[in-house]
Amino acid sequence: MAINYPESLPRGLHNGRTYQTVSPLKRSELASGRARQRRNFTSVPTMASISWIFNSAQSQTFEAWWRDALIDGSQWFECPLETPLGYQDYTARFTDIYSGPSRVGPLLWSFSAELELRERPILDAGWGEFPEFIIDQSIFDFAMNREWPLNPWQTYIDAMDSAINEDWPQP
Repeated sequence: MAINYPESLPRGLHNGRTYQTVSPLKRSELASGRARQRRNFTSVPTMASISWIFNSAQSQTFEAWWRDALIDGSQWFECPLETPLGYQDYTARFTDIYSGPSRVGPLLWSFSAELELRERPILDAGWGEFPEFIIDQSIFDFAMNREWPLNPWQTYIDAMDSAINEDWPQP
C-alpha cells in the first residue's frame, strides 16, 4: 500500500530547495596521474533538501504522520515535488529525522529535512539525442496542438454528435 504525503499539508517551500544526485560514475586514478571513468550505475537516487512552514495544526499533523504512517520516517512515500520537469509525484523517504519545529512567527513553525528520491528527476532515456526538441518544447507543443491535422475521429465528431443526439430514437 502506497503512503501519500498528506494533501492537507502545504508543499515544501520553493526558496532554498536543492537537489543533489548521487554520482553514477566510477573513477580510477592511474599511476601516470591520469584517470579512467566509467558509468557504475544507471539508476541513482537524488537527495532533496526541503523546508516547510506549517501552522500549529499542520505541525501536529506532520509530526504524527511522520511517526505513525512512515514509522518514524523509515518508509517510502509519494510526495509532490517541483523539479525542472514541473510538479510531479516522486517516491521518497527521509534520510534522517527532520529539523524543527522552529518558531518563525505567531503560530508558524519551520521544518526542514533531506529526502532521498528513488528516481532521478530527469527526462526519460533517449531525449538527450534530441536537444532541440527539449529546448523548443513550448514551441513544439504549441505547433502540435494548433497545426497538426485532426485524426479521423475528431474530424467527424460534429456529424457523430448530431447523429447520436438528433437521429437516435428517445427511450
